[in-house]
Amino acid sequence: MEKHDVVIIGAGHNGLTCAGYLARAGLKVKVLEKRSIVGGAAVTEEFYPGFKNSTCSYVVGTLSPKVIKDLELERFGLKLIERESGMFSALPNGRHLVISRNQVNNHIEISKFSKKDADIHEAFQDNLDELALSFRQMAEERPPNLGGGLLELWNTLKLGNKLRKLSPEQQENLIQIMTMSIGDYLDMWFESDEVKGYYAGDSSIGNMSHPYASGSAYMLLHHSFGNINNKIGSWWHAKGGMGSITQSMAKSAKAYGADIETGVAVKEVMIENVSNNGSPQATAKGVILEDGREIHADIVAANCTPHILFLKLMDSSLLPTRFEKRMQKYRYSSGSLRINVALSELPQFTSLKGIEDAEKNICRSINISPSIDYIGKAFYDAKVRGFARKPFVSMNIPSLIDDSLAPEGHHVASLFCQHFNYNLPDDLNWEHVKDEAVDNAIEAINQVAPNFRDSILSIQSFSPVDLEREFSLTGGDIFHGALHLDQLYSMRPASGFADYHTPVKGLYLCGAGAHPGGGVSGIPGRLSAKEIIKDSKHLL
Repeated sequence: MEKHDVVIIGAGHNGLTCAGYLARAGLKVKVLEKRSIVGGAAVTEEFYPGFKNSTCSYVVGTLSPKVIKDLELERFGLKLIERESGMFSALPNGRHLVISRNQVNNHIEISKFSKKDADIHEAFQDNLDELALSFRQMAEERPPNLGGGLLELWNTLKLGNKLRKLSPEQQENLIQIMTMSIGDYLDMWFESDEVKGYYAGDSSIGNMSHPYASGSAYMLLHHSFGNINNKIGSWWHAKGGMGSITQSMAKSAKAYGADIETGVAVKEVMIENVSNNGSPQATAKGVILEDGREIHADIVAANCTPHILFLKLMDSSLLPTRFEKRMQKYRYSSGSLRINVALSELPQFTSLKGIEDAEKNICRSINISPSIDYIGKAFYDAKVRGFARKPFVSMNIPSLIDDSLAPEGHHVASLFCQHFNYNLPDDLNWEHVKDEAVDNAIEAINQVAPNFRDSILSIQSFSPVDLEREFSLTGGDIFHGALHLDQLYSMRPASGFADYHTPVKGLYLCGAGAHPGGGVSGIPGRLSAKEIIKDSKHLL
């Protein structure tokens, strides 16, 4: 019989983060991954001879500096390259808008569309930075449990004290960005479609909701709270692709004794009813694998989605009725289409023709998001016909700063696209419509960079159904559950269980289905490990 202190389901970045901390605490850790490589959605793979790219997740922004330091990721091979700040918004009619950290350049750029917006933009960016810093502090600590005892009351008071230190204006701004629609929030600041489209695009990434849906402004904050090297909101590239992050995490965990096994799928979490003060308590005892093996452990940590853990890997009737109902109705609605392309040459954007530093501009993220209305139409298109005719596209060309990804003179590009509904209408299915959906995304770029289509050597694409099937992302949701206000903070994944514990004793959630949600941050893995280490002396 194979026996460990802790079994971790899933070797995605949070599972590996959790393993790294637990192994350092002296626990005997076993990590199980159904794919043939570690990393989950943060992997680098060759998708065309000589061309490699980050398969799903594609840029580094929210990775916790604490995780980088504590797990010694640089010692184990991680190298981060800072990209050009800001974003290049490719607009119709041969125009573009670049907003960066250079306020002088920003004023010049935005003045092309609105002098009023140019004058107020620095205040907007300062405000967003302040909010991101406040949220970063909240994201790095576990939320208080609603209805808890004295400890939870103390955690609530600590949170209240942090919020109390914000000025009344900052408190008002925080409430606004947490509750308002991104459309209303941007309308409050700006007048030009181009500037509003620029920021609304960020809020739509991984968030299938209309830009005037309440709560959608939060996504702008979620994508802005990164703080690598004390640079708030900066975005970085991992040398060798996102897989280099998880490879360094795996090496770090193994160096302290963690056992990582790939190519093995978990069939079931073993749960027994154990007497607890005379009452039966559902208690985790390990896992059963698809190959029939049993791996015993008094602690099980799951890096899968809540849906998979509670409704697929165990008998959900063992859960409290209210919790089970919550898991049955938990929303997964990323609405994302992920594409990698091998290119024979760089895209030639119409608006950059004749500009000397054109290549510098496209070292940034490149967005097709000309207005709020554009994103709204993409959303409605997805709701009615299943996918957008004119999708929002965020493109990155990592080979511009990392020549290990493509042959000399060639490039790879990542395309992250919205909105694409997991559930298609009528009798349509993704096997039949994926090519058309991908072509719509290609055409959106080709409209602003006319050589793009002809430069494509190969395409790798993942529909929402592909993302679920290949990477166990329920509903194709990249965040392990929609980041809506009722599924955030003390409500993630359910009230009373925001502390990474579950209703089953010894069973923990360590993935993005827990606070603070999706993104390659490592924070859920770190915070769940803290809870497990604290509890282990009572459980082992």
